[in-house]
Amino acid sequence: MLLELTEMLARIHSGFGVFQYLTLRAILGVLTALAISLLVGPAMIRLLVRLQIGQMVRDDGPQSHLSKVGTPTMGGSLVLVAIGTATLCWSDLSNRLVWVVLLVTMAFGAIGWVDDYRKLARGDSAGLPARRKYLWQSIVGLATALFLYFTATSPAETQLIVPFFKNFVLEIGWLFIPLTYFVIVGSSNAVNLTDGLDGLAIMPAVLVAGALGIFAYVTGHAGFSGYLGFPHIAGVGEVVVFCGAIVGAGLGFLWFNAYPAQVFMGDVGALALGAALGVVAVLVRQELVLLVMGGVFVMETLSVIIQVASFKMTGRRVFRMAPLHHHFELKGWPEPRVIVRFWVLTVIFVLIGLATLKIR
Repeated sequence: MLLELTEMLARIHSGFGVFQYLTLRAILGVLTALAISLLVGPAMIRLLVRLQIGQMVRDDGPQSHLSKVGTPTMGGSLVLVAIGTATLCWSDLSNRLVWVVLLVTMAFGAIGWVDDYRKLARGDSAGLPARRKYLWQSIVGLATALFLYFTATSPAETQLIVPFFKNFVLEIGWLFIPLTYFVIVGSSNAVNLTDGLDGLAIMPAVLVAGALGIFAYVTGHAGFSGYLGFPHIAGVGEVVVFCGAIVGAGLGFLWFNAYPAQVFMGDVGALALGAALGVVAVLVRQELVLLVMGGVFVMETLSVIIQVASFKMTGRRVFRMAPLHHHFELKGWPEPRVIVRFWVLTVIFVLIGLATLKIR
């Protein structure tokens, strides 16, 4: 919206042409989303408290979490508002990829909202039945995969890039569809599993989104992509504004979500952010790098899979509790220590992922 306005103003004064630069609009996306989060956050928290939208806690969870009962949840709605507004303000709305990332994020946010609402309305921490939640996630994920496959305008949009190997890509053909589906749905659920401690999920999401924004800028820039040996994908550079909006909205939300949290994200935010990271990774053709940079999300997910498989096959548990952050809590780590150490791990994973830009 504001991009179109600055285009008109540029005809009057050339100085407004600076808003056509993608880097500036990405920065403005960060600042806009951050400002919205910080300004709207206190009012939203007061509203959630007045409506008695409080956190439910697992009966079998760590006893230290019992004090969190009643803390306002569904704060992820604030993140979605900030992301959506900033993206609409500073993105080129004629770009189909901008609408893909926005619609996927909001669709998964809607699924999470229904899940959160059922938890609150019924007073049941289980929320939306797993099968029904997975069904709706699958519908959105599969629809996105099919749309991207059949609207691809160049072979680069459906190739699989292998990290650390220059000019080495795999022609995967129709396998792009199931790969995209699993990346989006898997990433969504991985972030949701990680969202169990104050600020634990939001900071890694911010770091990974920022790194994916760099990949989007490089991939969408003919000069940089050619120099670094990446296939050029026209139009994907616009996604950097969306990634910037995630960074700004996430940092703004962390202001209120930092330990001890004033508000929790809920599934409305966690499912949406995970799907957002997944679909951006698909668009910039960095699904394998996402596995590296999102290492904390992968660890949390694998801990649940290993725990369930071990218990079903042997009747014994590998971890004291899954997901993994609960295991360390029960080992005696204070919650802030778990959170910060997982953040540190994410910084390491993201740096390794960014290294694939040059080490090829």
